[in-house]
Amino acid sequence: MLFSSTIFLFFFFPAVFLIYYGLSFSRLMQNIWLFLMSLLFYAWGKPVNVLLLLGSIVVNWLAGVLLGAAKKPRIRKAILVAACIANLGVLGAFKYTGFVVEFINSLFPQNVLTPVSIALPIGISFFTFQALSYVIDVYKGTAAAEKNPFYVGLYISFFPQLIAGPIVRYNSIAEQIRVRESSLKKISVGCCRFLVGLGKKVILANNLAILADLVFGWSELGTARMDLPVLTAWMGLAAYTLQIYFDFSGYSDMAIGLGLMFGFRFEENFDYPYAASSVTDFWRRWHISLTSWFREYVYFPLGGSRVTNKDIMVRNLFVVWLLTGIWHGAGWTFIFWGLWHFLFQLAERFFGYADGSRNKGWMHLYTILEVSIGWVFFRAKDLYQANVYLKNLVGLGGNSFLNDMTGFLLHEYWIFLVLGAVLSLPVAKKVNTYLVSPRFGKLGAVASWLYPAAMFALYLVCVSYIVRGSYNPFIYFNF
Repeated sequence: MLFSSTIFLFFFFPAVFLIYYGLSFSRLMQNIWLFLMSLLFYAWGKPVNVLLLLGSIVVNWLAGVLLGAAKKPRIRKAILVAACIANLGVLGAFKYTGFVVEFINSLFPQNVLTPVSIALPIGISFFTFQALSYVIDVYKGTAAAEKNPFYVGLYISFFPQLIAGPIVRYNSIAEQIRVRESSLKKISVGCCRFLVGLGKKVILANNLAILADLVFGWSELGTARMDLPVLTAWMGLAAYTLQIYFDFSGYSDMAIGLGLMFGFRFEENFDYPYAASSVTDFWRRWHISLTSWFREYVYFPLGGSRVTNKDIMVRNLFVVWLLTGIWHGAGWTFIFWGLWHFLFQLAERFFGYADGSRNKGWMHLYTILEVSIGWVFFRAKDLYQANVYLKNLVGLGGNSFLNDMTGFLLHEYWIFLVLGAVLSLPVAKKVNTYLVSPRFGKLGAVASWLYPAAMFALYLVCVSYIVRGSYNPFIYFNF
């Protein structure tokens, strides 16, 4: 079920919301209601997958209880290892079996293994990592073992952030499950946050997706069948660069907003990453919850950067980015994408540019270029198509610089490209800060009154797009 769908906006969410507050006399009943509705939300597309989610809940709840009861270090470590194998084993089986079989077959003249195609359960990478963080935190002693299976179930399955994050650590939400405050202010702020995310998705990401899909599709046809001019290739890359940001940050905004409406506070998942002044800074701002997960549970345990031997630091960084690429998808393009970012972050560390404090203008331009080129590998079907697209960007594919189609596409989509570029930077945030400051006096007061009207207008525009059937699935649902 998509947040940007009529079934969610007009039926599922209103029913869940109204009954939730109708159960205000009992926090336990509210939690059970949210848990049951989260299972329904996940089962909506493919009901059988809810069994996998329930299995994850039971296994990790049981692992937490056993860790809480065990005292001997050897037994505790055995429980942790077993939980990791169970979680990562299921994730690997669903996500990477086909890729591994294809790779093995490619080493021989004929297939030695039967090709495998397994449908990937939606959001499995997200709820698996979230469940793992709970078990690891209980093992480390930074989170208490939860004996109530419904609370662990709600933590893992809570529908706002179930299938595309943000990845929430248990110790940041454990107390909120039991005790949380709901207020009209929280509901209104959450509603506005949800609408902003909905606008990002429906108005910007979906329209930019049309342009990106057209251009990348033409590139796959090859120059012999479709000339993809240099300028058009850059336009398509810009569209995808903005699409993936507004698609994913829009989902995060909606998840955070929905959480607020039910009294939960989730940590931010994006902080204007395209305003970053280094690749290292970009990854402090993009998908913050995943970056934090790898830092806390992989990079630091390996030794991080606080090691006397720099070779070990390089190894640690390499492992993190190799795993980051693998986490995003079963394919060489994702592995190459992860290693692409590894090389640039490694160079920034050695040359002292990781903090982005020097030559900020040039560093920002370099960062945008590095990230955008990386998205080519992320978007391409395979490394061959990525190579073809890169050649089109610099005119090495036998392509022209521009043609009539370039002008047509620019005429059709310039408004979305311009709006996307402006709103991907903290312009709106700064304008809002200035308007509410005392220096604006009555103007700020008028703006505060107009804000609800603007949000309602945004809602109407989004609904008009959704009713026309122009929405498409979120990109990160694939991971």
